[in-house]
Amino acid sequence: MPEGTFCNKTPVQTEEQLKSLLSDTRGTQYYEEMKSLEVDKDALWSRIQKTCKSKMRTWLDICAHCGLCADSCFLYLVNDRDPKQVPSYKIQSMLRTLIEKKGDVSTEFMMECMETAWSKCTCCSRCSQFCPHGIDMGQMNSYIRGLLFSQGFVPWELKIGSGMHRVYHAQMDVTTVDWVETCEWMAEEYEEEWPGLTIPVDKEGADIMYTCNAREPKHYPEDLAEAAILFHLAGENWTVPSEGWEQTSLTMFAGDWEGATMQVKNVYSAIERLKPNRVIGTECGHAHRATVIEGPYWAGREDGKPPRPYMHYVEWVAEALRTGKLKIDPAKRIKVPCTLQDSCNYVRNYGLAQTTREILSYMVEPGYFTEMTPCKEYNYCCGGGGGFNGVGRYREQRNIALQTKRDQILATGAQLVIAPCHNCWDAIRDLEEEYSIGIKWSFLKPLLISMVEVPEHLKPEE
Repeated sequence: MPEGTFCNKTPVQTEEQLKSLLSDTRGTQYYEEMKSLEVDKDALWSRIQKTCKSKMRTWLDICAHCGLCADSCFLYLVNDRDPKQVPSYKIQSMLRTLIEKKGDVSTEFMMECMETAWSKCTCCSRCSQFCPHGIDMGQMNSYIRGLLFSQGFVPWELKIGSGMHRVYHAQMDVTTVDWVETCEWMAEEYEEEWPGLTIPVDKEGADIMYTCNAREPKHYPEDLAEAAILFHLAGENWTVPSEGWEQTSLTMFAGDWEGATMQVKNVYSAIERLKPNRVIGTECGHAHRATVIEGPYWAGREDGKPPRPYMHYVEWVAEALRTGKLKIDPAKRIKVPCTLQDSCNYVRNYGLAQTTREILSYMVEPGYFTEMTPCKEYNYCCGGGGGFNGVGRYREQRNIALQTKRDQILATGAQLVIAPCHNCWDAIRDLEEEYSIGIKWSFLKPLLISMVEVPEHLKPEE
């Protein structure tokens, strides 16, 4: 198929290619052309041989087909316990077939795999908590996504998202100029209310370098301002980089591993250039996974760590409250029934469940917080992770998937859901729009600002 068409095997590299894809409105022609996209069987088999190594093959072979992973999957539960939604079945039906057939598969098979890999699994890895052999089927599904991406079988929105990262180093078309101007704008907008507020750009040797989600400067610039206000109140010496500020990775969701490597190296380059003591990432689960958990290995770092200590935002908030850098006014603590959404990527995959609960012990009046059932590392995915939120082709399946989280929230009686993760925040917003259960939802930042004690010298003059 000619490379100039909408659907092809080549990753997006230029603004012109992005504009072309975006002109296809909802990807209608893209998916139509995909039906004629020929599988490069030799290249597919060669890629499998080079990349499907001992761990992945061992996991595939030791699966006992016991079915203990079935009830762990929220997509299995909301789809009337369809056997084809059992995590082990999904992996075996895709990867086992690809290996047994040595890549000699049809376009139709690859399209079926695309549907499974992106609409029947969010890579949340909850199933790994219940597998007697410890098989991480979320990681296996991520691997399969990479194989599919290499052959051009990837949802339209994620093809675009991957291209955004390659062209703009961000999941959205936010240029360096856009970013720096937004920082200046937000500092000016809030300076009167918060005297002395600045958003320092490219300050070398700061204690903290802050990175964020591109959706913030693009759609929620007040989130950037709120981060600045809290650093200001805490007396932090901080900065943002002009380049390398975008922490997220739709390339990871897309299975574009080359693009994911480019993205994380861009962030690491900013760290090495500005030499902060540490880096704080925003309230985003997959951003943390991409830059802190997976990123060091993509970047070829032998120690498996970023260039500087890299904390999730909840770690910084807990530290600031614990050390007294931020103090909560007891009279302003949350006094409505509330619950907490555990993000798969920094709770299940990074162990920060207790950190978020430490924060809530400062913020919530005793008796007003109720845990979801199950919770912490056993909590269900919000229903929007792994790129599921953003793919219009799978919107109906995604809305059905939200029922599990809806029922969890309803069981708590909560009126407020605290969600320190962009995808979780988005999914719960969409859940309320779809099912109207009468809840509010929030990141940590605005809640903290509403209740933090402001030192006298930082208050505006009367």
